Amino acid sequence: MEFKELSFSYDDKAFMESLEGKIEHNKITTIIGPNGCGKSTLLSLLARGQKHSAGSITLDGKDIYSYKHKDFARKIAMVNQTNHISEDMTVEELIQFGRIPYKKIWKQENDDDKDAIEWALKCTNLQNYKDTPVSALSGGQRQRVWIALALAQKTEILFLDEPTTYLDIYHQLELLSLIRELNQVHGITIVMVLHDMNQALRYSDMVIVMKSGAIKAYGPPKQVITQEKIKEIYDVHIAVNEDDKTGLYIVPLSI
Repeated sequence: MEFKELSFSYDDKAFMESLEGKIEHNKITTIIGPNGCGKSTLLSLLARGQKHSAGSITLDGKDIYSYKHKDFARKIAMVNQTNHISEDMTVEELIQFGRIPYKKIWKQENDDDKDAIEWALKCTNLQNYKDTPVSALSGGQRQRVWIALALAQKTEILFLDEPTTYLDIYHQLELLSLIRELNQVHGITIVMVLHDMNQALRYSDMVIVMKSGAIKAYGPPKQVITQEKIKEIYDVHIAVNEDDKTGLYIVPLSI
C-alpha cells in the first residue's frame, strides 16, 4: 500500500494534511504516537473505515475505492479496538462471518469456507472453544476470536487497532507472538497501532511515528525510536539500552 498527499478533516477542520508513506509487503508495520495524534484514524483511512478528504491511497497499484466492497474485504481484514456481538454467539458462529466476502446470497457453506474456519481456529489455538459462547471467554481469548474472524477472510493484509489494550502481560505476549507467527509463518502483512514502545521495538519491522496528525518518522524501529525522537514526540526523556536477551529497549527517565 502507498498513500500520497493524504489529508483528512473532522467537521471541515483539517486534522491530517499531505501525509506520505507506504506499507511494505510481508512486514510488520507499527504506528506509534501520543493519544489523539491520528494513529487509529490513519489505520481507518487505509482500511476504508473513513474517507480521506484529499490525496490517494493505493493497494497493488489501484485506488482503494476502485475495489468493490467484497473484493477489498478479500484483500484487507481489520480488527478494531472494541467489538460488540450477541452474548450467546459461539466462537465458530462469529468466525463464520469472516467468510461473507466469498458468499453470494443464500449460498451454503462450502469446503473452502470450512477449511478457512478450521485454519483460523488452529492459528489462534481455539479449536477446543469453537462451541463456547464468546461472552464466556477471557479478554485474551476474545481478542484471539476477533483475529480468527479476520483470518477467516484469508486476506493478504491484517490491520489491528491497539490489539493489546486491556490485556494483562501474559495475554499481551501471547497475542504478539501470534501476530509474529502470522507474519513469519503465513506471510501476512501486519499493520498495527501500539502504545508500548518496547513492544514496537521487539515485534516490528517498520515503525511509523505520528504527532498531531503528522508523520514525524518512518523506518526500522532502531532508527526511529531514539532518545531525540521520543523527546520530540512525547516530551519525555528516555534511556535506550540493549542486552543479549531482549535486544533494544527503552526506560523512561523523566518529563
